[in-house]
Amino acid sequence: MTPGARVAAAIEVLHDISDGLAAEQALTRWARRSRFAGSKDRAAIRDHVFDVLRCKRTAAHYGSGGTPRALMIGILRQQGADLDALFSAVGHAPQPVTEAEAKVPMPPEDEATLWNLPDWLIPLFKEALGDDAGKTALALQERAPVFLRVNIAKSDRAAAIKHLAGEGITAEANPLCDTALTVTEGTRKIRNSTAYAEGLVELQDGASQAVVAALPAGAKLLDYCAGGGGKALAVAAQPDRSVYAHDIDPRRMADLTGRAERAGAQVTQLTTEALQAAAPFDVVLCDAPCSGSGAWRRAAEGKWTLTAARLAELTVIQDSILDSAAALLDENGTLAYATCSALTAENENRVAAFLERHPGWSCSLQQRYAVGPKGDGFFAAHLRRD
Repeated sequence: MTPGARVAAAIEVLHDISDGLAAEQALTRWARRSRFAGSKDRAAIRDHVFDVLRCKRTAAHYGSGGTPRALMIGILRQQGADLDALFSAVGHAPQPVTEAEAKVPMPPEDEATLWNLPDWLIPLFKEALGDDAGKTALALQERAPVFLRVNIAKSDRAAAIKHLAGEGITAEANPLCDTALTVTEGTRKIRNSTAYAEGLVELQDGASQAVVAALPAGAKLLDYCAGGGGKALAVAAQPDRSVYAHDIDPRRMADLTGRAERAGAQVTQLTTEALQAAAPFDVVLCDAPCSGSGAWRRAAEGKWTLTAARLAELTVIQDSILDSAAALLDENGTLAYATCSALTAENENRVAAFLERHPGWSCSLQQRYAVGPKGDGFFAAHLRRD
């Protein structure tokens, strides 16, 4: 595909998203009906789409409109691309830029456009992040780095870096966690590498790894909201740990068995009905469903689909999860709460609400991880009975 054809395809995908499809669904649907596209084409189209989603307000400003075509014009203009070359109507490229579309607007000055956030979220960002609110909003507009976790049951960081280098993948130590690597070159080679296939490394955010590394000692750990099981696998790589994984929707753990086999790890999956019989646990980790606002550079559509009503609903779910998980804990155990959210409502406020509902408990750790080159935005807290 020509560069212009890739732009046209991105506009097509953005149309599907505007019609209500999730971004991943829209990209998958386009790929299925476009078998002619190679892996580099699909990657380039994906990059165009997510560039728009991360910076939708500035794209609309520079494109003078909110249509998929206007958004693509705006984001490409912001990136300094040659619009005449890309919009040429040659080789399946979009139609040429019109006289009206060629007019370049003045740079935006309003906070919402510069921060690329819905208006209602700006006060919440300021409340949660203070002077770092703007810095965080700008960081969420960037493409996220790729991070790997070294499987310490099979390798160490130096050996993993050397192995990856032999496969054309350049990685460096990430200071956020002893197991974390930041990939600087060859990111698209990771899933086909022997280092990945043999379980020496696993894709996992740097801050997510730091949350696991901070968990207290305890032989028996339950990952209560396991999802794909990344944190459970990270704990299972540590010596003298018995790890259990649970999710209210077991389908989310569908890949966990295969991932555990690749990693040489033992993770016991539990249904909701089996939890009580397996309790008590020394550590119960609740990586709760949340807005994902600390990871919006990866799932950028989330900031445009989140509503105040949904945020309120999430806080109720988070409270319920903490209450249920606390009942599974050993008397001297630790209830670990984590989110990939930047919002106080989902973080500090949930800890405070739990302590108010449960006299005789206290918080022994409360930590925020900033969005940046080392990892996504995360929050973690440890709760214990006095």
